Amino acid sequence: MIEKKKRSLDRFRLDGLRALVSGAGRGLGHACALALAEAGAEIIALSRTLDELEKLQLDIQSDGGTADIAVCDAADPKQISKIVPKLGQIDILVNNAGTNIPQAFVDVSLNNLDTILDLNVRGAFLMSQAVVKEMLRRNHGGSIIHISSQMGHVGAPNRTVYCASKHAIEGLTKAMGVELGPHGIRVNSVGPTFIETPLTKPFFENKEFTADTISRIALGKIGQVEDVADAVVYLASPASGMVTGSSLLVDGGWTAR
Repeated sequence: MIEKKKRSLDRFRLDGLRALVSGAGRGLGHACALALAEAGAEIIALSRTLDELEKLQLDIQSDGGTADIAVCDAADPKQISKIVPKLGQIDILVNNAGTNIPQAFVDVSLNNLDTILDLNVRGAFLMSQAVVKEMLRRNHGGSIIHISSQMGHVGAPNRTVYCASKHAIEGLTKAMGVELGPHGIRVNSVGPTFIETPLTKPFFENKEFTADTISRIALGKIGQVEDVADAVVYLASPASGMVTGSSLLVDGGWTAR
C-alpha cells in the first residue's frame, strides 16, 4: 500500500519538463512558477517588469530550482512572436497574464474594452498559438493551462467585459482541447474565485465588498494564491493525463449555488 501511494505521488512530479508562465512577476503567476519549480519543472518566466522577474528567479534558484526570465508584454503580438520561438523546448504553458477594470456596462470605454480583451483573450490566444507551434514541431505533446475565473461560468455586475473575456477563454479551452488532443497536447483552465493578490487588494480594502464576497463563497473564505498554484501543478502533471478540455474550478463553491 505504501509503495502504491508513493508511485501515485510521483505522477505529480514535473522533473525534466520546461514550464512557461506568463504574468509571472507577481500574484498568481509568481505562485504558479514557484509551485511548478518545487515540483521539478524548469521555469521560463515572462512579465513586463524585470525587477519582479529577477526576484522570482532568485527565489527559485535559492530553493535549488532553475529559472530563465524574459521581459515580454503578453498583449503584444510582436513580442510574443519574437520571444517564444527562441525559448526552446516548452512542455507546459501557464497562460496567467490578465487584467480587470470593474465598471458599469454603460460606462465601459472603448479603451478599457480593448485593454481587457487584448490581454485576456487575444494575448492568451496568441501565446498559446506560438507555444503550440513549437510543441507540434517537436512532436512531444504538452499541457496548456489557461488561468480563467469563476466569472467564465457566471455573470456579475460591473464585470461585463471581464466575464466576456473569461467565457471566451473557456470556449477556447474546449476547442483547443478537442483539436490538439490527437497530438498529445492537453488544454485545460483553472477557474479561481476571488484570490488575495496585488490585483485584487484594492477591492478588499472595501469592507462591504469583502463581506459580500465571502458570503457568496460556500467555504466562507477568500482564496490564496497557493490554492490556484496547486491546481496548476496537477493539470501540468502526468496525474491529469486523462484530463483535457476541462475547467477546474477553485471557487470555494461559488458556482455551486
